[in-house]
Amino acid sequence: MSTFPQSLNPVRGGFVLIDLATGKPKTIPFQYNPDTLTRTLQPQGIGNEPGDRLEALRLKGPPHETYKFDAEFDAAAEPERFPDGLFPLLCALERSISPTYDQLWSENDDAGKGLLEIAPAEAPLTVLVLGPRRVVPVRITEFSVTEEAFDASLNPIRAKVSVGVRVLTVDDLGYLHKGGGLYLTHLQQKERFAAAVDHPVTDVGVPRI
Repeated sequence: MSTFPQSLNPVRGGFVLIDLATGKPKTIPFQYNPDTLTRTLQPQGIGNEPGDRLEALRLKGPPHETYKFDAEFDAAAEPERFPDGLFPLLCALERSISPTYDQLWSENDDAGKGLLEIAPAEAPLTVLVLGPRRVVPVRITEFSVTEEAFDASLNPIRAKVSVGVRVLTVDDLGYLHKGGGLYLTHLQQKERFAAAVDHPVTDVGVPRI
């Protein structure tokens, strides 16, 4: 877990769950920022076969990007923040990957009416926030919890949450969707920072390319 001197006042990462019907956000900050984060990007190229001269450099869309990290929580370190242990926080995190009670009953009622097409329940838009430079819409693809200590009522008071997410792009959400807009803003920001890296080719030991 990452801890810093109080004077540095570090930014906490976390998840923001946005109810698309109301626009209301539910913020779930990390108690401790992850020590490590693994990012994997898989390019969406067209030319997959060697010798395909027409398509070798073409891209058909944004890369598939995934993040993996662990988030640790300790209710004993901040009892005023976690009066009921970590159970409420873990329930809030799980909300992003589970239909609600009302959604399940609604689907059951529709099935009972004989409707041929029942739209699957829609989860809140999950946004992963890792500082002001990384605010990305995601889908949680892996979620495991290791509960390491409990209070007298068996509420977990120390836990490690291992999370894997896939970044959602405009290919997934569309250009007019709230999440699509967040992705495009994130992409523009990355392009601005990438443009600042501009070294001469001599820095890599060759006079020209």
